[in-house]
Amino acid sequence: VRMKALEHLNEFNLSTTLVVTLQKGLNDDEIGKIIEFALKQPCVRGVTLQPTQIAGRLENFDPATDRITMTDVRQKILAQTNIFQPNDLIPVPCNPDALVMGYALKLAGQVFPMTRYVDPAILLNNSRNTIVYEQDEQLHAHMLKIFSTGISVDRVDDNVKELLCCLPQIHAPGLSYDNLFRIIIMRFIDAWDFDVRAIKKSCVHIVHKDGRIIPFETMNMFYRDEKEEIVKKFQKETVI
Repeated sequence: VRMKALEHLNEFNLSTTLVVTLQKGLNDDEIGKIIEFALKQPCVRGVTLQPTQIAGRLENFDPATDRITMTDVRQKILAQTNIFQPNDLIPVPCNPDALVMGYALKLAGQVFPMTRYVDPAILLNNSRNTIVYEQDEQLHAHMLKIFSTGISVDRVDDNVKELLCCLPQIHAPGLSYDNLFRIIIMRFIDAWDFDVRAIKKSCVHIVHKDGRIIPFETMNMFYRDEKEEIVKKFQKETVI
């Protein structure tokens, strides 16, 4: 069924992103094959790899042995493909604790990771977890657009064209949306690794039925179904 869906997307020149949930010992040995498969599909613009979040329906899962981290996933991408190098996959400035991203260009049947052409020291400032603007405002403005997860892959092609003008190592005239490919490692925090600081930077949200915008992670832990009433009860009991 899924292959048929991809065939239809290819036929009508539509696009999609593959989203894969990962669990240690279950499918983490297939990461390289997933990426290679995605690169061969004209309609696929990227792969989002999500370590299993301990929430909702989850059977036979031991957090002590079955959890896979962002670092684990990154290492497996590097080990299972011959495309990416360590400096091709970097933390996303808006939420470096939960997101890793890398862009690549698909040109003439080959794949060229793009992030390696930019010194990570130019992109990231560990003290502020953001883009460093002081050295080259034009370059940093383009990179900020590209590494914003609020921008879908189909909207970044102009930004990539503009970025290429600043990076003489890459020559890609006529670049279009079809040439773009993005890898994302997205960690969804759960009760076992809860981090308030990272939650506040969450880039994925759900609209509550009453209109509130709730971070995806806390939606599953505190707001879904009857959980909000339970949390309110605990709050009342702990008020001094």
